[in-house]
Amino acid sequence: MGKQPTERSEKQSPIERLSAFIVDKRKAFYLIYIGVAIFSVFSSGWVAVNDDLTSYLPDTTETRRGLTIMDEEFVTFGTSRIMVDNIAYSQAEALAEQVEAIEGVKSVEFDGTEDHYQGGGALLSITYGGTASDPVSLAALEEVKALLEDYDVYVTGDTGDSASESLDAEMQVVMIIAVVIILVVLLFTSHTYMEIPVLLMTFGMAALMNKGTNFIFGEISFVSDSVAVVLQLALAIDYAIILCHRYTEEREHLEAREAVVAALSKAIPEISGSSMTTLSGLGAMCFMQFKIGYDLGLVLMKAIVLSLLAVFTLMPGLLMSFSPLIDRTHHKNFVPQITGWGRLAVKTRFVMPPLFVVLLIGGFVFANRCPYAYGQTDLTTFRKNDTQIAQAKVNGTFGSVNTLAVLVPRGDYEQEGRLLREMDRMPETDTVLGLANVEAMDGYVLTDRLTPRQFAEITDLDIEVARLLYSAYAVDQETYGQLVSGVDSFGVPLIDMFLFVYDQMEAGYVSLDDDMTETIEDLHQQLTDAQLQLKGQDYSRMVLQLNLPEESEETFAFLDTLHGVVAKYYAEDAYLVGNSTSDLDLSTSFGKDNLLIGILTIVFVIVVLVFTFKSSGLPVLLILVIQGSVWINFSFPYLQNEPLFFLSYLVVSSIQMGANIDYAIVIANRYVELKQTMPLKEAVIESLNEAFPTIITSGTILASAGILIGFLSSNPAIASIGVCLGRGTLISIFLVMGILPQILLLGDIIIEKTAFTLKARLPVQAHSGTMRVDGHIRGYISGVVDADFSGLLHGSINAAVEAGAVQPQDLPETALSGKEGTSHV
Repeated sequence: MGKQPTERSEKQSPIERLSAFIVDKRKAFYLIYIGVAIFSVFSSGWVAVNDDLTSYLPDTTETRRGLTIMDEEFVTFGTSRIMVDNIAYSQAEALAEQVEAIEGVKSVEFDGTEDHYQGGGALLSITYGGTASDPVSLAALEEVKALLEDYDVYVTGDTGDSASESLDAEMQVVMIIAVVIILVVLLFTSHTYMEIPVLLMTFGMAALMNKGTNFIFGEISFVSDSVAVVLQLALAIDYAIILCHRYTEEREHLEAREAVVAALSKAIPEISGSSMTTLSGLGAMCFMQFKIGYDLGLVLMKAIVLSLLAVFTLMPGLLMSFSPLIDRTHHKNFVPQITGWGRLAVKTRFVMPPLFVVLLIGGFVFANRCPYAYGQTDLTTFRKNDTQIAQAKVNGTFGSVNTLAVLVPRGDYEQEGRLLREMDRMPETDTVLGLANVEAMDGYVLTDRLTPRQFAEITDLDIEVARLLYSAYAVDQETYGQLVSGVDSFGVPLIDMFLFVYDQMEAGYVSLDDDMTETIEDLHQQLTDAQLQLKGQDYSRMVLQLNLPEESEETFAFLDTLHGVVAKYYAEDAYLVGNSTSDLDLSTSFGKDNLLIGILTIVFVIVVLVFTFKSSGLPVLLILVIQGSVWINFSFPYLQNEPLFFLSYLVVSSIQMGANIDYAIVIANRYVELKQTMPLKEAVIESLNEAFPTIITSGTILASAGILIGFLSSNPAIASIGVCLGRGTLISIFLVMGILPQILLLGDIIIEKTAFTLKARLPVQAHSGTMRVDGHIRGYISGVVDADFSGLLHGSINAAVEAGAVQPQDLPETALSGKEGTSHV
């Protein structure tokens, strides 16, 4: 390849010494990475994955506080709504009885009403003996499925929900397809075939390290766990490509070792600077009130840092080790020159920017009218899993269920009863359940206060035995004052008295006849279940079924009304908890998060750009283009009248601003450098030519990753992030390649006036023919020249002359031969 050994400078910079150390100690680094890889394989299974988005709500929200109370004080039994289609009512009745006989099934609700049977479809509402994740409930569900396997069955509910498992399987498919697409892109844009395995090994190690170190967070969200690897690949593979291209350039005139050292020493500052904008965008997510942003931001920031580490310490050794194969597998450049596109951009520079301004204003208006969804019920995905298909079938036949819990301080059953009755009269509630309206026997509810005589009547106890029990209860509860006025007037809530009698029976203090003993024992299990679900240590829980959608203006208005009703009975320490309240809380925090993240992202990125370009005007122009792409991206949901999951906006706007700004930086860097030695129009055209391979490689990978996630994931939150990311990246590429060059041309005066250290641009001289060149020039003379030059030149020059002059000469061709300093073209 015509490489010549070069003299090494005796005095190397610190970064050159570090680069040489990394290359020379590559085998030691190999051993370290092998050990890290083995460790990461095992440690990747240590991290806990949280499927519950509500757990990331701010601690101050009503839903989060209410959920904490429910977790601490109440038991919520697992449930399933199972629809058996194309079945006769009599068969469904028989099946319900068989299901209820299965161990672990607590109860099965089924009757002849339209709520449970219509159109040949039967709905079995099953409650299990444990929570949704309890092995008892899961085992019972599997037995139910086995019993119904010969029927047309649709299973929904919170028990046995394998959303995280199906999401993992989907992401594995996404990853495989993404790798294939990356291979195709790299084959198209690479310089040699053998650099592709080097790139894949580098990224594979970075991805494995990131997954293997997630355990340091203890627990991560299913969002971070599912998309981190794909986004890491899309966001960070640029760094490996930059180093690889640097090496290829240096290898043209240096031996392998020196080429790797030189490439690494030049790439470290470039890659580090490039990564700062991405890290800034991700860092802004960590300030979200909704802590899912903090979770995803930390995981992805760690992914970027580990990717940098792999590129800086593993990849140089791989390049060195594979250098003979890299040298032998060079291929022609498949990336075309886009000079025609550049000329079109120059010609339309007075047409497209005004259109972009119109598009920018429209994007801003439409993006701010984007319809957001805060729950996942109303979201649709291109791909649906079995659970979603079943949910659609059951909801389409029997309607959806919107459950709401009301938590109030316990202790006053009468007050609870009045509240329950008022809520039951509200037209928005279908059913209302609480201890104060659950009928026990003979028309009495569980919280009714019964005297000894009333208790004796419903239990057929002797009145004297009942009085003794009441006296014993008063002593047990240390309510001696009740006995002063006479035990006959002492009223005890029915549930408390039954549980006390059962405890006395178990202790052997009370003996009842066989029938009464059996009745008490049967009631005890029901009362215990009711107490576990509805009566806590400090709070009572009431459960409402609403006939409203989970998320709508009408639902949110009803929640405000319900708050007012509850406040009449409990001025404080009362909470509403459910999917609807969660959506309301998320909508409230979204407005603050949206403003905060938008401002922080722009501020962080501008700070990085100001230090990168040492200019205040150029960063604003770059931000304008990328922010425009964000607004245009989020105009689509409004124009399509489709709700957008709020998290998609927060995540994608940060990533789009932090990552896609790199495309604008690539072109701006080239332009600022080339305009010193070329006319502005030609500098723009050449900038596009030089930047196109980098942008098309990175952009295609990021857009493909997003689109794959969007089309192949059945999880609405994940799919929504993927669609927005893919679409946003394509819009950014178009604006960066089409509009940014024109803005740079028209705004060059702003760039010049706002530069901190930029030297005044020397006028570019253009000559052709024979000329005498005497002085320091920098530019194009049938190639790039940056040197002190003295002599005659025959050909063409297009360069800035920093000192000296260029004087056209009129000499015969023969006079040029053999002269020192003469360039023949």
